[in-house]
Amino acid sequence: MPSQFEAKRIRILRQLELPTKEYSDLSPKGSIDEGIRDLIEEINRCDELVTTSSCAGRISVFLEGKKKDISGIETLDGKDAPLAGPGGKGGGAWLFISHSPVAIPKNISDSNFLSTFDLEFPSKVDDPDHEKGRRYIHIKFEAMILHVLTASLEGAQRTLSAALSAGFRESGAVGLSSSGQAEVNPMVAVRSAGLAFDSIIGYQNEEGLNVSMVDERHLRMLMGIANERFRINTERIERFRSALLSQFKPPQTNVTKFLPLKPIKAGYEDPEARRQRKKMEGISRQEAMRIEKASTNYPKESDSNLSREINGIFD
Repeated sequence: MPSQFEAKRIRILRQLELPTKEYSDLSPKGSIDEGIRDLIEEINRCDELVTTSSCAGRISVFLEGKKKDISGIETLDGKDAPLAGPGGKGGGAWLFISHSPVAIPKNISDSNFLSTFDLEFPSKVDDPDHEKGRRYIHIKFEAMILHVLTASLEGAQRTLSAALSAGFRESGAVGLSSSGQAEVNPMVAVRSAGLAFDSIIGYQNEEGLNVSMVDERHLRMLMGIANERFRINTERIERFRSALLSQFKPPQTNVTKFLPLKPIKAGYEDPEARRQRKKMEGISRQEAMRIEKASTNYPKESDSNLSREINGIFD
């Protein structure tokens, strides 16, 4: 019977094997980001690890949900509806999401982020002061976040060490105790808050229009900052990949049948196969040298005995 970890791992890998049209998850995008797909596949080839959720990093524009009043409930159309808490989370709306850098037109005259983000530039000066209950619009950058289920405490420690050394400083692990169970499978969260930023760029007015508080030039600057942080994020992902995979051996179980394997390049030789081949070549050279030496030192009448010895070695 497979262990608890192995059962979870097989179930996750089977789900990831589904065709793109059939696969879905709970993220806003509903699928694995292309920028992190190769990393996910490589991690899931390690017998001791399996990924449970991921995001390659993203630029987003988000409209807060309606704020809670003192009771936490507001009546809408005669029905009670739960609303957003502090910060506007819950019940909000995504106005824009990108999991890769966003192209910025060279000329500002060709730039149209206001329209892309569904923002209206006010024709007159609105009151900029904060109003209670106002729903603000944020532009955000968030770095990669990855959750990795591990088979043991040692596996969690190695995963966490790779994450911290790669620059994902806010990484951590949970499930470090067994809670009465014999098997301990910690979950490692790989993340970094240092690259993130959140800037308010507008609000929704009483008429339901999304009003921008900044101009096109300011939005271009923010997108440029986000793109630069995407570059740093990509570099950290590659460092994490190298540090993590150097600590885990290739899989030895048949679980790999649930993974989409990449084609092997012509002339590629598996490292273990190459090591064994070199070992056998070395043994063969040593035996050949021993036999050559023996044939030089032994008298002719001993050739028959030498022949029997050689046949005994290579039969």
